[in-house]
Amino acid sequence: MAIGSASLSLPNFSFSMDQKIMKRAIPSSGEKIGVVGLGTWQTFDVGNSEEGRSPLREVLKVLVNSGGNLVDSSPMYGSSEKVVGDLTHELDLEDPIFYATKVWTSGESRGKSQMESSMKKMGANPMDLMQIHNLQDWKTHIKTLYDWKEKGIIRHIGITHYVDSAHVALERIIKSEKLDFVQMNYSIASRNAERSLLPTALDKGVAVLTNVPYGGGSLFRKVKGKELPEWSKEFDCQSWGQFFLKYLLSNPAVTCVIPGTSKPHHMKDNMGAGLGRMPSAAERKKMIDFMKTI
Repeated sequence: MAIGSASLSLPNFSFSMDQKIMKRAIPSSGEKIGVVGLGTWQTFDVGNSEEGRSPLREVLKVLVNSGGNLVDSSPMYGSSEKVVGDLTHELDLEDPIFYATKVWTSGESRGKSQMESSMKKMGANPMDLMQIHNLQDWKTHIKTLYDWKEKGIIRHIGITHYVDSAHVALERIIKSEKLDFVQMNYSIASRNAERSLLPTALDKGVAVLTNVPYGGGSLFRKVKGKELPEWSKEFDCQSWGQFFLKYLLSNPAVTCVIPGTSKPHHMKDNMGAGLGRMPSAAERKKMIDFMKTI
């Protein structure tokens, strides 16, 4: 799951939205995706409300116009899958969008039914990425995923979780199974994934999506009212959101970060993290040390 940025005043953007964010390749297929995507937990669970859907149209436009394409959802996220499907098709964005969702149930039959329902709601056939949500009944579902990938029903397969305690299991599975993606929690304040999971994903050629990049909003609360360090401009950072995302994207194992938001100006700020230079190893350490002082 991914949590949207807190409400903060954002800077005047010096980059043009004609600029496109960098892309990184999915190791197993070579297909490239934008390094900043979009999570939909809570933010896209608006049902048929026109008031709720209106800003989400703009969020999706900002994503695609700035070179992003991955949208991540789940049956766990209420109406989010249907809202994503409705809006991307209404806006004629189905070609650029890389649709990602999850199976979140137990049992082979229920899993298949749920995945078929998700694909219908999102209007994605084939589904670009199907993931096993929080490893629920993963040994059952992975057999279906292998079969459906072989048949071309889905294009990429993966597993997910959002807590540090699951990292050992995630690592064990990507070592023993043939997966395209792993999704995990990772932020500058929660770096457990750096110990072994991220290096293993890099070594095994597994693409990485990172969720909870803002620590559930705690990172924004921590820096509220504080100025960005002047030296962050050296790696083209214009906001705290970009500071937090660029830390993640500067890890060579990370393919795409997926912060969630329902606000177009937050989406624009998020996309800015995919532009310009990324922090060096020395600058990454400096970022960590700086966060320890505030």
